[in-house]
Amino acid sequence: MAFVSIYTVGGLRHPYDHPASREFYEMGYKVMRQAYLSGYLIEDLSSEGVPFIEAKGIGYPVLTLTVWESLQTLYRFTYSGKHSQALRNRNKWMEPNQEKHLSYVMWWTEKVKDVSWEEAFKRYDYYIQHGSSPFAFDFKNAFDEKGETCLLN
Repeated sequence: MAFVSIYTVGGLRHPYDHPASREFYEMGYKVMRQAYLSGYLIEDLSSEGVPFIEAKGIGYPVLTLTVWESLQTLYRFTYSGKHSQALRNRNKWMEPNQEKHLSYVMWWTEKVKDVSWEEAFKRYDYYIQHGSSPFAFDFKNAFDEKGETCLLN
């Protein structure tokens, strides 16, 4: 059974201790609580600590790395509930995306233990350079675990 991994990257508009940023983190706590309760979140590597990266041009960096049961369950979670509410408010908290900056990338993995920050950075860089493929993709140009294009709804 394959799992889908997702790496998200963004930059807060304000310093981490700013009231608007604290509001973002309060919402993030609610989003992650809902993710855990869904039963579809397999692993949250974000909670193990995020390595420092040089994130030029994206404000104050915010990164997540999670593994989900399936692409469909991740998609449904992303566009419903607390996460959907957070997406509607993201302009209040996050810097707008820069040219060639994608806020997330996904890929399939057979083993949860193979998911790492290094792998996430590699997949993200690949996506930025080459676009969507079975190696690294987004929801608009998704691939199933066999590498075939798929539509999500």
